[in-house]
Parts: sequence; structure tokens; C-alpha cells
Amino acid sequence: MKSGKHFEFIFALACVLALLCSATPRSSFSFTARAAEANVYNIRTFGAKGDGKTIDTPAINKAIDAAAAAGGGTVFFPAGNYLSVSIHLKSNIALYLDQGAIIIAANTSTDVKYDLPEPNEWDKYQDFGHSHWHNSLIWGENLTNVSILGPGMIWGKGLVRGGNQSRTQQQNDALNAARANEPKQPFGYPNPRDAVEPGWANKSIALKLCRNVIIRDVTILHGGHFAILATGDDNLTIDNLKIDTNRDGIDIDACKNVRVSNCTVNSPFDDGICPKSSFALGYARATENVTITNCQVSGYDEGTLLDGTFKRDFRNPNGTFSPTGRIKFGTESNGGFKNITITNCVFDYCRGLALESVDGGLLEDVTISNITMRDISNSPFFLRLGGRI
Repeated sequence: MKSGKHFEFIFALACVLALLCSATPRSSFSFTARAAEANVYNIRTFGAKGDGKTIDTPAINKAIDAAAAAGGGTVFFPAGNYLSVSIHLKSNIALYLDQGAIIIAANTSTDVKYDLPEPNEWDKYQDFGHSHWHNSLIWGENLTNVSILGPGMIWGKGLVRGGNQSRTQQQNDALNAARANEPKQPFGYPNPRDAVEPGWANKSIALKLCRNVIIRDVTILHGGHFAILATGDDNLTIDNLKIDTNRDGIDIDACKNVRVSNCTVNSPFDDGICPKSSFALGYARATENVTITNCQVSGYDEGTLLDGTFKRDFRNPNGTFSPTGRIKFGTESNGGFKNITITNCVFDYCRGLALESVDGGLLEDVTISNITMRDISNSPFFLRLGGRI
């Protein structure tokens, strides 16, 4: 009897412990799920339609504002076509583009306009595109802890690659005629013909003086002058991107502690991955401590990287075409380049590697290894030291 009571006590105690143990994960999981849900801000909750017709910018920026006011969180884009103009990033925010989610740059019109390019007194030392950030589809300035993530797409459908696309033919003709007899400016800038008109945008993602930035997994199609322009950023990670664009792919300008990895960049008309060190910040700042690894650059017809056809059908009116698509240092090089490693990269149907220092900056401690080049359209290695004054 004594041993029987002892057994019943142990059995009862074991049952209680089993119930407690089984209950703890459930309540813990439930709490975690609620906490995660509280930090995710679905843009549809804030009024986004995702129908490809409605301008969803107000809803997107409201979701970002709400997340920032709560101390940070993830702004979630479920599957849909989100037509937008300028999206304003904030600190401690991640944009997450789910599979099937596409942010589409809207066409500029009388009622649809992007943010104005901010004034920059240093624009005489580099072109218009490098001198402004606010006239972009997605931009941020002086931010910390920012991410753009997910398997979705950014389609720069309404972006321009140059100022001439933001003007009518008559406006361009008049501007060219007015400029015909003007003396050449130092560096060739500012050039009114290069400037994008107010209300238009020429960059998919522009980040200035930001810290702790991650851009991962997204696809960018038809990115404008720059698919990504990063200027003066520190601790920047760009990983596993697919970029198929009509001008520059990734420009890393006056940035420190940068990791570019596992990216595929197709840019037939301009550079694929491009470290620079312009004077756009108003002071010389080196681009340094940079690794570019496991990347592929190419110059196939725009759009044919993403659809898998890899076409070479484009020709200039004179029947020739020399695709760009390369990895290039410069041309903007005021601050110089230091401690840069390029390894395990493939160049396919494009130009080769270019190292250009023409603005007085140093180029030192650059290591390049394990490079494969196929169908290179001109010199596999191009080195230039000069002074463009």
C-alpha cells in the first residue's frame, strides 16, 4: 500500500510536469508570434492597393512612419504591383518585398511627381546623377540600421537614365543650341543637358551618409541612371541581388566597410559594379575596406538576364555595339581607393576591369584574384592615371 501510494504520487507529479512543459512552448510561441506580428507593418493595412494603377506612395510612407514611431520594424509588401513615386526610408526600418511583390516606379505626369533634387553646391565636380539623392524611387539620408530585403522586385519603369529623357525633343534642341557657344566648364559640370528636370527621378535606390545598411535578395529591373547609388555610407552589405538595368548597376561612392557578394549585374549601356570617390559630399572621402566577391557582370540586352534568354540583338544605328557591364574604379576619384579586394568574379560579354584615377586621389592596396572573363568587348584590363581639369 505504501509503495502503491508512492507510485501514484510520482505518476501525478510526472503528469503535472508534462502539462507544464507542453504548455510553456505554446505560450512562448504564441507570445513570440504576437510580438513579431506587432513589429510587421503590412502596407495594405495602411491603404495600399497593389493593383498597378493606384499610386500607393502615401500608404507605403505611412507604414514606414508608423514603424519608425514605434521604434522600428518591418514594412511588409505582400504580392502585388505597387505603383509609387519617392519612398522615404527611416532608421531601424526594413522593407521586405515578398515573392510576387513589385514596386513599380510611376511615370511622371502633371499629377504624379517625384521628390525634387536637393541643392548641392559641389555639383560642379561630378555629374547630376552623383550629386543628388532625393529624386529617386527609394531614398534615405543620415539613417542607421536600414534594410531592403526579400525575393520581390523593384521595377524602375518610370525612371529616366539621363536628363534628356525628362525633356521633350524641342526642349533638348533649344538647350543644345543655347549651349553651343558657351565656354567649357572645369570637369565639364554642371551641365544643364545632364540635369534631370524637377518631378522626374533617375535612381531606384539612393542612400547618403547611412550606416549599417543591408540590401539582400531583391531584383532590380530597369534601374535608371543608378539601380543603387550609395554615397558616404558605412558598413554596407549588398548580397544576392539580380540587377538587369539600362545604365549603372551598383555605385559605391565614398563608402567604407562594404561587402558586395553573390550579385549578378547585367548593364549593357554602363558599368555593372562601380567603386567611386566623388566630391559630392563636399569633401574628399576614400572608398575603402571593400570586398566584391562571387559576382557576375555582363552586357546582354536589357531584360534578357532575368528572362534567361541572354540576347545580343541590340545594335547602334551604325550597326555596332560594345557592351559595358564591367567592374570599374572611377571615373570620379577625388577621395581615392584603399584596401579593396575583388575575387571569384565572372565577366561575361562585357568590358573588362577598369582602374581609373583622374581626380587626384590615390589608388592603393587593391587585390584582384580568380577572375574569369569571356567574350570581352575591349581591353580586359584598363588602367588610367590622369587629370581632368
